[in-house]
Amino acid sequence: MSEPSIPLQTLFSRALQAASKASSLPTIEDETQELVNSALADLSLLVSRIQALSLFSTNETLEDVSTRDLIYMAGPFVFAEVELSARAFDRQTRLAHLNRAQAYLKAFSSLLKDYAVLPEEERKLYGQKSPGIADPAKRREVKIAQFKNEKEIKNRITALRARRGQPELDMSNTFDLVGSLLPIVSANDDDDDNEDATRETTILLFRLQWAQTSAHLESISQELELLANAPPEETRNDQPRQQLADDTWKLDAPTNSLLNQQGPLLDVSGKPMRPFTILPAGAGERARMQLEVFQSDHRLPTMGIDEYLEEERRRGNIISLNLPTHQRKKEQLALDAEFDGTHDGEEKAEEKRLEDERWARFADANPRGAGNTMNRG
Repeated sequence: MSEPSIPLQTLFSRALQAASKASSLPTIEDETQELVNSALADLSLLVSRIQALSLFSTNETLEDVSTRDLIYMAGPFVFAEVELSARAFDRQTRLAHLNRAQAYLKAFSSLLKDYAVLPEEERKLYGQKSPGIADPAKRREVKIAQFKNEKEIKNRITALRARRGQPELDMSNTFDLVGSLLPIVSANDDDDDNEDATRETTILLFRLQWAQTSAHLESISQELELLANAPPEETRNDQPRQQLADDTWKLDAPTNSLLNQQGPLLDVSGKPMRPFTILPAGAGERARMQLEVFQSDHRLPTMGIDEYLEEERRRGNIISLNLPTHQRKKEQLALDAEFDGTHDGEEKAEEKRLEDERWARFADANPRGAGNTMNRG
Protein backbone atom coordinates (compact mmCIF):
# COMPACT_ATOMS: atom_id res chain seq x y z
CA MET A 1 0.00 0.00 0.00
CA SER A 2 1.49 3.32 -1.06
CA GLU A 3 1.81 6.14 1.45
CA PRO A 4 -0.90 8.42 -0.06
CA SER A 5 -3.42 5.56 0.03
CA ILE A 6 -2.93 4.78 3.73
CA PRO A 7 -6.04 5.80 5.71
CA LEU A 8 -5.61 8.72 8.09
CA GLN A 9 -6.57 6.55 11.05
CA THR A 10 -3.85 3.99 10.24
CA LEU A 11 -1.23 6.67 9.61
CA PHE A 12 -2.02 8.51 12.83
CA SER A 13 -2.17 5.30 14.87
CA ARG A 14 1.23 4.15 13.57
CA ALA A 15 2.82 7.48 14.44
CA LEU A 16 1.27 7.49 17.93
CA GLN A 17 2.47 3.97 18.68
CA ALA A 18 6.04 4.83 17.69
CA ALA A 19 5.96 8.07 19.69
CA SER A 20 4.52 6.34 22.76
CA LYS A 21 7.21 3.67 22.67
CA ALA A 22 9.94 6.30 22.22
CA SER A 23 8.65 8.32 25.20
CA SER A 24 9.48 5.44 27.55
CA LEU A 25 13.06 5.04 26.27
CA PRO A 26 16.18 7.18 26.84
CA THR A 27 16.30 10.03 24.34
CA ILE A 28 20.01 9.59 23.60
CA GLU A 29 19.64 5.99 22.36
CA ASP A 30 19.72 5.28 18.61
CA GLU A 31 16.67 3.01 18.88
CA THR A 32 14.69 5.87 20.40
CA GLN A 33 15.65 8.25 17.63
CA GLU A 34 14.68 5.72 14.98
CA LEU A 35 11.20 5.63 16.49
CA VAL A 36 11.13 9.43 16.70
CA ASN A 37 12.14 9.81 13.05
CA SER A 38 9.54 7.25 11.98
CA ALA A 39 6.83 9.08 13.94
CA LEU A 40 7.88 12.45 12.52
CA ALA A 41 7.73 11.10 8.96
CA ASP A 42 4.21 9.74 9.49
CA LEU A 43 3.06 12.92 11.24
CA SER A 44 4.45 15.12 8.49
CA LEU A 45 2.49 13.12 5.93
CA LEU A 46 -0.59 13.21 8.18
CA VAL A 47 -0.53 17.01 8.55
CA SER A 48 -0.08 17.50 4.82
CA ARG A 49 -2.96 15.07 4.10
CA ILE A 50 -5.22 16.92 6.58
CA GLN A 51 -4.45 20.23 4.89
CA ALA A 52 -5.02 18.75 1.43
CA LEU A 53 -8.40 17.31 2.48
CA SER A 54 -9.40 20.61 4.17
CA LEU A 55 -10.76 18.80 7.20
CA PHE A 56 -10.77 22.03 9.19
CA SER A 57 -11.74 25.48 8.00
CA THR A 58 -12.16 28.85 9.66
CA ASN A 59 -15.62 29.06 8.09
CA GLU A 60 -16.86 26.16 10.24
CA THR A 61 -17.84 25.92 13.88
CA LEU A 62 -17.06 23.15 16.32
CA GLU A 63 -20.51 21.61 15.79
CA ASP A 64 -19.82 21.33 12.04
CA VAL A 65 -16.88 18.97 12.58
CA SER A 66 -17.82 15.31 12.87
CA THR A 67 -16.72 13.32 15.90
CA ARG A 68 -14.65 10.97 13.71
CA ASP A 69 -12.63 13.88 12.29
CA LEU A 70 -12.37 15.90 15.50
CA ILE A 71 -9.40 13.98 16.94
CA TYR A 72 -7.23 14.88 13.93
CA MET A 73 -7.21 18.43 15.25
CA ALA A 74 -4.54 17.17 17.70
CA GLY A 75 -2.12 16.39 14.86
CA PRO A 76 -0.02 19.60 15.17
CA PHE A 77 0.24 19.18 18.96
CA VAL A 78 1.46 15.59 18.65
CA PHE A 79 3.92 16.67 15.94
CA ALA A 80 5.37 19.33 18.28
CA GLU A 81 5.62 16.85 21.18
CA VAL A 82 7.62 14.40 19.07
CA GLU A 83 9.75 17.21 17.61
CA LEU A 84 10.81 18.30 21.10
CA SER A 85 12.04 14.78 21.88
CA ALA A 86 14.34 14.64 18.84
CA ARG A 87 18.05 14.40 19.58
CA ALA A 88 20.39 17.28 18.74
CA PHE A 89 24.18 17.37 19.05
CA ASP A 90 24.72 20.97 17.94
CA ARG A 91 23.01 24.32 18.34
CA GLN A 92 21.68 24.67 14.82
CA THR A 93 19.93 21.29 14.93
CA ARG A 94 18.34 22.12 18.27
CA LEU A 95 17.23 25.51 16.98
CA ALA A 96 15.58 23.85 13.99
CA HIS A 97 13.67 21.42 16.24
CA LEU A 98 12.57 24.23 18.56
CA ASN A 99 11.38 26.47 15.73
CA ARG A 100 9.37 23.67 14.10
CA ALA A 101 7.81 22.69 17.43
CA GLN A 102 6.96 26.32 18.17
CA ALA A 103 5.28 26.73 14.78
CA TYR A 104 3.13 23.60 15.22
CA LEU A 105 2.15 24.57 18.77
CA LYS A 106 1.05 28.00 17.59
CA ALA A 107 -0.92 26.40 14.75
CA PHE A 108 -2.66 24.08 17.22
CA SER A 109 -3.39 27.00 19.55
CA SER A 110 -4.89 29.03 16.70
CA LEU A 111 -7.02 26.08 15.64
CA LEU A 112 -8.54 25.74 19.12
CA LYS A 113 -9.23 29.48 19.26
CA ASP A 114 -10.86 29.51 15.81
CA TYR A 115 -13.24 26.71 16.79
CA ALA A 116 -13.91 28.20 20.25
CA VAL A 117 -12.96 24.96 21.99
CA LEU A 118 -11.65 26.72 25.09
CA PRO A 119 -13.73 28.33 27.82
CA GLU A 120 -13.02 32.02 28.28
CA GLU A 121 -11.78 31.57 31.87
CA GLU A 122 -9.18 29.02 30.75
CA ARG A 123 -7.93 31.33 28.01
CA LYS A 124 -7.44 34.06 30.59
CA LEU A 125 -5.85 31.68 33.10
CA TYR A 126 -3.21 30.35 30.70
CA GLY A 127 -2.79 33.72 29.02
CA GLN A 128 -0.90 34.91 32.11
CA LYS A 129 2.78 34.22 31.53
CA SER A 130 4.97 33.59 34.58
CA PRO A 131 7.83 35.92 33.50
CA GLY A 132 5.35 38.77 33.17
CA ILE A 133 4.11 38.45 36.77
CA ALA A 134 6.43 40.36 39.09
CA ASP A 135 4.73 39.44 42.37
CA PRO A 136 5.92 35.98 43.55
CA ALA A 137 2.72 35.40 45.53
CA LYS A 138 0.57 36.19 42.49
CA ARG A 139 2.74 33.95 40.31
CA ARG A 140 2.29 31.12 42.81
CA GLU A 141 -1.49 31.60 42.86
CA VAL A 142 -1.60 31.38 39.06
CA LYS A 143 0.47 28.17 39.07
CA ILE A 144 -1.80 26.60 41.69
CA ALA A 145 -4.93 27.56 39.73
CA GLN A 146 -3.47 26.07 36.53
CA PHE A 147 -2.52 22.86 38.33
CA LYS A 148 -6.00 22.49 39.83
CA ASN A 149 -7.61 23.06 36.43
CA GLU A 150 -5.45 20.41 34.75
CA LYS A 151 -6.16 17.95 37.56
CA GLU A 152 -9.90 18.51 37.21
CA ILE A 153 -9.76 17.90 33.44
CA LYS A 154 -7.77 14.68 33.95
CA ASN A 155 -10.29 13.45 36.52
CA ARG A 156 -13.18 14.14 34.14
CA ILE A 157 -11.44 12.23 31.33
CA THR A 158 -10.80 9.30 33.67
CA ALA A 159 -14.44 9.30 34.79
CA LEU A 160 -15.71 9.31 31.19
CA ARG A 161 -13.44 6.42 30.26
CA ALA A 162 -14.54 4.45 33.32
CA ARG A 163 -18.21 5.08 32.44
CA ARG A 164 -17.61 3.58 28.99
CA GLY A 165 -15.77 0.58 30.48
CA GLN A 166 -12.42 1.52 28.96
CA PRO A 167 -9.14 0.58 30.67
CA GLU A 168 -7.22 3.12 32.72
CA LEU A 169 -4.46 5.05 30.93
CA ASP A 170 -1.45 7.04 32.05
CA MET A 171 -2.70 10.62 31.87
CA SER A 172 0.84 11.90 31.35
CA ASN A 173 1.16 9.96 28.06
CA THR A 174 -0.65 12.15 25.54
CA PHE A 175 0.09 9.72 22.69
CA ASP A 176 -1.92 6.88 24.28
CA LEU A 177 -4.76 9.27 25.10
CA VAL A 178 -5.01 10.48 21.52
CA GLY A 179 -4.73 6.93 20.20
CA SER A 180 -7.63 5.78 22.37
CA LEU A 181 -9.89 8.38 20.71
CA LEU A 182 -9.11 7.46 17.11
CA PRO A 183 -12.18 6.28 15.15
CA ILE A 184 -12.62 2.54 14.79
CA VAL A 185 -13.61 1.29 11.36
CA SER A 186 -16.02 -1.33 12.73
CA ALA A 187 -17.62 1.06 15.23
CA ASN A 188 -21.39 1.48 15.16
CA ASP A 189 -22.15 5.06 14.14
CA ASP A 190 -25.72 4.79 15.42
CA ASP A 191 -24.61 4.68 19.05
CA ASP A 192 -25.35 8.29 19.97
CA ASP A 193 -24.37 7.91 23.64
CA ASN A 194 -20.97 6.50 22.72
CA GLU A 195 -20.41 9.26 20.16
CA ASP A 196 -21.34 11.97 22.65
CA ALA A 197 -18.97 10.54 25.25
CA THR A 198 -16.16 10.33 22.69
CA ARG A 199 -16.75 13.92 21.59
CA GLU A 200 -16.79 15.20 25.17
CA THR A 201 -13.58 13.30 25.98
CA THR A 202 -11.90 14.68 22.86
CA ILE A 203 -12.79 18.27 23.75
CA LEU A 204 -11.52 17.74 27.31
CA LEU A 205 -8.29 16.37 25.86
CA PHE A 206 -7.91 19.50 23.71
CA ARG A 207 -8.30 21.67 26.81
CA LEU A 208 -5.61 19.63 28.57
CA GLN A 209 -3.31 19.94 25.56
CA TRP A 210 -3.95 23.70 25.50
CA ALA A 211 -2.54 23.91 29.04
CA GLN A 212 0.50 21.88 27.98
CA THR A 213 0.89 24.04 24.87
CA SER A 214 1.13 27.20 26.98
CA ALA A 215 3.86 25.62 29.12
CA HIS A 216 5.74 24.36 26.04
CA LEU A 217 5.67 27.75 24.32
CA GLU A 218 7.00 29.48 27.43
CA SER A 219 9.78 26.90 27.81
CA ILE A 220 10.71 27.11 24.11
CA SER A 221 10.92 30.91 24.26
CA GLN A 222 13.30 30.71 27.20
CA GLU A 223 15.49 28.10 25.50
CA LEU A 224 15.61 30.09 22.26
CA GLU A 225 16.73 33.14 24.22
CA LEU A 226 19.48 31.12 25.91
CA LEU A 227 20.71 29.71 22.61
CA ALA A 228 20.67 33.17 21.02
CA ASN A 229 22.82 34.63 23.81
CA ALA A 230 25.20 31.66 24.05
CA PRO A 231 28.80 32.14 22.82
CA PRO A 232 29.58 30.78 19.36
CA GLU A 233 30.67 27.19 19.13
CA GLU A 234 34.30 26.41 18.27
CA THR A 235 34.83 23.82 15.60
CA ARG A 236 37.49 21.17 15.84
CA ASN A 237 39.55 22.82 13.08
CA ASP A 238 39.76 26.02 15.12
CA GLN A 239 41.37 24.35 18.14
CA PRO A 240 44.85 23.62 16.62
CA ARG A 241 44.89 27.10 15.10
CA GLN A 242 44.05 28.65 18.47
CA GLN A 243 46.73 26.56 20.20
CA LEU A 244 49.29 27.66 17.61
CA ALA A 245 48.35 31.31 18.13
CA ASP A 246 48.76 30.93 21.89
CA ASP A 247 52.23 29.40 21.52
CA THR A 248 53.54 32.18 19.25
CA TRP A 249 53.46 34.98 21.82
CA LYS A 250 54.77 32.96 24.79
CA LEU A 251 58.40 33.45 25.80
CA ASP A 252 58.71 29.94 27.20
CA ALA A 253 59.21 27.01 24.94
CA PRO A 254 56.18 24.84 24.22
CA THR A 255 55.60 22.33 26.97
CA ASN A 256 54.33 19.50 24.82
CA SER A 257 57.23 17.31 25.90
CA LEU A 258 56.43 18.10 29.53
CA LEU A 259 52.83 17.06 29.15
CA ASN A 260 53.43 13.72 27.46
CA GLN A 261 56.30 12.84 29.87
CA GLN A 262 58.56 11.72 27.04
CA GLY A 263 62.18 12.44 26.36
CA PRO A 264 65.23 12.34 28.64
CA LEU A 265 64.94 13.47 32.25
CA LEU A 266 68.30 15.35 32.28
CA ASP A 267 70.43 16.88 29.57
CA VAL A 268 74.18 16.31 29.19
CA SER A 269 74.96 19.03 31.73
CA GLY A 270 72.57 17.58 34.35
CA LYS A 271 69.84 20.18 33.91
CA PRO A 272 66.30 18.76 34.39
CA MET A 273 64.33 18.61 31.14
CA ARG A 274 60.91 17.81 32.65
CA PRO A 275 59.27 17.65 36.07
CA PHE A 276 60.03 14.67 38.26
CA THR A 277 59.32 13.46 41.80
CA ILE A 278 61.87 11.98 44.19
CA LEU A 279 60.43 8.94 45.96
CA PRO A 280 61.86 6.44 48.47
CA ALA A 281 63.47 3.40 47.00
CA GLY A 282 61.47 0.89 49.05
CA ALA A 283 57.98 -0.06 47.94
CA GLY A 284 56.80 -0.32 51.55
CA GLU A 285 57.94 3.21 52.35
CA ARG A 286 56.19 4.54 49.24
CA ALA A 287 52.98 2.76 50.26
CA ARG A 288 53.21 4.24 53.78
CA MET A 289 53.67 7.75 52.40
CA GLN A 290 50.76 7.22 50.04
CA LEU A 291 48.50 6.22 52.92
CA GLU A 292 49.49 9.33 54.85
CA VAL A 293 48.36 11.64 52.05
CA PHE A 294 44.60 11.16 52.36
CA GLN A 295 43.77 11.48 56.05
CA SER A 296 41.19 13.21 58.18
CA ASP A 297 41.41 17.00 58.45
CA HIS A 298 40.86 16.93 62.24
CA ARG A 299 42.27 15.08 65.23
CA LEU A 300 40.61 11.73 65.78
CA PRO A 301 39.83 10.45 69.34
CA THR A 302 42.36 8.03 70.83
CA MET A 303 40.20 6.66 73.68
CA GLY A 304 36.56 6.15 74.56
CA ILE A 305 34.51 8.15 77.05
CA ASP A 306 34.77 5.50 79.77
CA GLU A 307 38.53 5.31 79.32
CA TYR A 308 38.80 9.09 79.51
CA LEU A 309 36.75 9.29 82.74
CA GLU A 310 38.79 6.50 84.30
CA GLU A 311 42.01 8.31 83.43
CA GLU A 312 40.68 11.58 84.88
CA ARG A 313 39.64 9.79 88.06
CA ARG A 314 43.10 8.26 88.36
CA ARG A 315 44.65 11.71 88.04
CA GLY A 316 42.36 13.06 90.77
CA ASN A 317 40.45 15.46 88.56
CA ILE A 318 37.06 13.98 89.53
CA ILE A 319 35.79 14.60 93.08
CA SER A 320 33.72 11.72 94.45
CA LEU A 321 30.96 12.47 96.98
CA ASN A 322 31.67 10.31 100.06
CA LEU A 323 28.36 10.22 101.93
CA PRO A 324 27.73 8.26 105.13
CA THR A 325 26.49 4.75 104.69
CA HIS A 326 23.00 5.41 106.05
CA GLN A 327 22.52 8.39 103.74
CA ARG A 328 23.56 6.38 100.72
CA LYS A 329 21.18 3.62 101.82
CA LYS A 330 18.24 6.05 102.09
CA GLU A 331 18.96 7.50 98.69
CA GLN A 332 19.19 4.04 97.16
CA LEU A 333 15.88 3.04 98.76
CA ALA A 334 14.22 6.17 97.37
CA LEU A 335 15.50 5.35 93.89
CA ASP A 336 14.47 1.69 94.06
CA ALA A 337 10.99 2.60 95.35
CA GLU A 338 10.31 4.59 92.18
CA PHE A 339 9.85 1.38 90.15
CA ASP A 340 6.09 1.20 90.74
CA GLY A 341 4.18 -1.93 89.77
CA THR A 342 7.15 -4.30 90.06
CA HIS A 343 7.80 -6.84 92.80
CA ASP A 344 11.21 -5.37 93.66
CA GLY A 345 9.76 -1.87 93.63
CA GLU A 346 7.02 -2.83 96.09
CA GLU A 347 9.53 -4.48 98.42
CA LYS A 348 11.80 -1.45 98.35
CA ALA A 349 8.84 0.88 98.90
CA GLU A 350 7.80 -1.13 101.99
CA GLU A 351 11.37 -1.13 103.25
CA LYS A 352 11.56 2.63 102.78
CA ARG A 353 8.25 3.08 104.66
CA LEU A 354 9.51 1.06 107.61
CA GLU A 355 12.76 3.02 107.64
CA ASP A 356 10.82 6.31 107.64
CA GLU A 357 8.63 5.09 110.53
CA ARG A 358 11.66 4.02 112.52
CA TRP A 359 13.28 7.37 111.96
CA ALA A 360 10.03 9.18 112.92
CA ARG A 361 9.78 7.24 116.21
CA PHE A 362 13.40 8.04 116.96
CA ALA A 363 12.78 11.75 116.27
CA ASP A 364 9.72 11.74 118.57
CA ALA A 365 11.62 10.04 121.39
CA ASN A 366 14.60 12.33 121.00
CA PRO A 367 13.42 15.90 120.34
CA ARG A 368 15.95 18.47 119.16
CA GLY A 369 18.10 19.73 122.10
CA ALA A 370 16.85 17.17 124.60
CA GLY A 371 20.19 15.46 125.04
CA ASN A 372 22.40 18.37 126.17
CA THR A 373 20.98 20.10 129.31
CA MET A 374 24.23 20.88 131.15
CA ASN A 375 24.75 24.41 129.83
CA ARG A 376 21.24 25.71 130.25
CA GLY A 377 20.96 28.78 132.51
